[in-house]
Amino acid sequence: MNLKETVKPITYLKNNTAEVVREASENGRLMVVTQNGEAKAVVMGVEQYDEWKRTLTLLKLLAQGEADAKAGRVMDQTDAFRRAEAIVGRAAADE
Repeated sequence: MNLKETVKPITYLKNNTAEVVREASENGRLMVVTQNGEAKAVVMGVEQYDEWKRTLTLLKLLAQGEADAKAGRVMDQTDAFRRAEAIVGRAAADE
């Protein structure tokens, strides 16, 4: 757990909602919310959430590319650029 994360019980969140939201949005502070001693939720700012989503999307694309390479679904750079140019050309012609 890093220094920007805080673990608090759900009663703290109930009693300090405005402060928790401000901390999350202004300082990027994550709060792990516990219920009955177990972690149940995470509160984070919207900017941080959007960044996490972008990062997750990139990681999924990397994993998909890795799986494609292992399965032999690959092509050389020349063919890849040729296909990309053809797709872009068709899209431009449709406009």
